[in-house]
Amino acid sequence: MLTLIKNGYLIDPANDIEGIYDLLIKNNKIEKVDKNIIIEDINDVDIIDAEGLLVMPGFIDVHVHLREPGYEYKETIATGTMAAAAGGFTTICPMPNTNPPIDSPDKVRDFLSRVEKDGLVNVLPIGAITIGQDGLDIADLKGMKEAGIYAISEDGKSVMDTAVYAEAMKIAKDLDLPIFAHCEDKSLVKNGVINKGNKSEELNLPGISNAVEDIIAARDILLAKENGARLHLCHCSTKDSGKLLEIAKDNGLKVTGEVCPHHFALTDEDIKTDDSNYKMNPPLRSKEDVDALKLALKNDIIDVIATDHAPHSAEEKAKSMISSPFGIVGLETAFAITYTELVDKGFLSLKQMVEKLCVNPAKIIGFDRGNLAKGKIADLVIVDKDEVYEINKNNFYSKSNNTPFHGKKVKGKIKYTIVSGKLVYISK
Repeated sequence: MLTLIKNGYLIDPANDIEGIYDLLIKNNKIEKVDKNIIIEDINDVDIIDAEGLLVMPGFIDVHVHLREPGYEYKETIATGTMAAAAGGFTTICPMPNTNPPIDSPDKVRDFLSRVEKDGLVNVLPIGAITIGQDGLDIADLKGMKEAGIYAISEDGKSVMDTAVYAEAMKIAKDLDLPIFAHCEDKSLVKNGVINKGNKSEELNLPGISNAVEDIIAARDILLAKENGARLHLCHCSTKDSGKLLEIAKDNGLKVTGEVCPHHFALTDEDIKTDDSNYKMNPPLRSKEDVDALKLALKNDIIDVIATDHAPHSAEEKAKSMISSPFGIVGLETAFAITYTELVDKGFLSLKQMVEKLCVNPAKIIGFDRGNLAKGKIADLVIVDKDEVYEINKNNFYSKSNNTPFHGKKVKGKIKYTIVSGKLVYISK
């Protein structure tokens, strides 16, 4: 089977290509990239007219929550991967905080069997660092890697026992498994729900200080330095997280970091009422933090844009911030928010956006994607960067629609998503 994408503006940083090109897909791989590809018998070819559209490697989200098994009322593998496809993501990495947690080879295999049945995009699981994510006993990291995990994390919490964490890092280093760190000093969080500052005082809500994140980020970087581990800082939200990353990189450490669209598009001042759609962990921070994060993205100190897609039911999110769970969905809004807030406003180039949405994530997890060279698996996304629309949570494919971006006017619409040469999403 042949698919020919004609006249798209192709952005492929891995091969230093940017411009108007045709791209031919044969079966599940890229067959050819050229200025003008002519097929004599067009009856055997599916043609996509991409004139005026961007053609890019499929996005890779290294930080999502699929909720299955255990919390299928929030999200399932089927609905989560459909949401990913609608958002232009051809690969996603789900965190292990399911019920039960993904903390053993058998649970990895069970999860992957579910993916085989219901998954629409590539799903690369992340395993728990400790058994039950209780922070006490290190899980069978070697067995889980052999079963199919691509990284380890205790996401949703930090491993607070430093000795346990250091030992896990040593094992991870030997296995060449990256560690995805949720940086949160549990003893400092207490009952905080939003950023500690003027807004928390105004709304009379308990605050979460920057130190909650910064202390553990610094600890984890120092531990990674001592143990030679590959460390990835999840959902950086503070200016000092960016500074710590910069220092680590300047010292040659194998440390990377991500930021989520909500952390560069919103500040705590955008929270007008006790609205749980604005409750996430880490919380929305100050304008000073947001400006620093955007600069860190621009200067390539922060490597990745990830969603931390965290679906919750409408009933859960209808509660006050004190009672509701942390988290928002993000797979279906990430590209538009990124393009609108960063590219259209001149903070990032198109090339940098592609690097942070697919090239760098692929390198971090060691997955051969983010590359449109001949012979590579054909995972692509085609978007209309100029289409303006309002985000409507009622149209989400995700089973949940907890988002602070409902009604926001954005630019950038996903038109087609292709996974292994197969068209898995076409815009409505």
